[in-house]
Amino acid sequence: MSHFLPPDAPNRASLSSDEAVSSQPSDTAQAGQTPPKEKRPGAFGADINGWLQALAFALVFLLILFTFVGRVIGVDGHSMDPTLNDKDMLFLQNFAYQPQQGDIVVLHKDFGDITTPIVKRVIATGGQTVEIDYDRSTVYVDGQPLEEDYILEPMLPPSTPYAQGTYWEVPEGCVFVMGDNRNNSSDSRDERLGPIDERYILGNAVATLLPFQHAGLIG
Repeated sequence: MSHFLPPDAPNRASLSSDEAVSSQPSDTAQAGQTPPKEKRPGAFGADINGWLQALAFALVFLLILFTFVGRVIGVDGHSMDPTLNDKDMLFLQNFAYQPQQGDIVVLHKDFGDITTPIVKRVIATGGQTVEIDYDRSTVYVDGQPLEEDYILEPMLPPSTPYAQGTYWEVPEGCVFVMGDNRNNSSDSRDERLGPIDERYILGNAVATLLPFQHAGLIG
């Protein structure tokens, strides 16, 4: 058990002598040099612990973000040229998302020989009509022509026998989608796909993450 000594305890002299010794300038101090700073014991471990906590927080944040808010997915192919490029990495919003005309979405519904997610633009939503005039390279929604300055080139009539239709009525809860590269896109014009139930939509593409020269919000 520790005891405190009174001020006039016998070992006061030894304490004073210790103080006297410690008050003498060292050789380093006499030379005008700064004594080396001693690293606090356990500082390295504390730094590592701080980094690990920050990393764990970041991982939890990303897990919540990609589970409840969005996800990242890559573009495979050229059906959305020139808006999106092959191998672009997209951030998708999927939390409480309601498709709107003009949105770029990623959906997954197998048709023909396509078994992977595809990225397309929403041309019309439930209750609307779509009509295509290939002679004028124009899409009409509810009888009104769309201003489509985003498409790669004028549309040509598809050669596949599955995409010969020119008029569609979009059921409620569905969307009609097309690629911006109309002459190289398998989309709702294909009768094997047609207007798509919104439940097949994985999310709305809101930003390009990679490559860095393409990074930015998708307008």
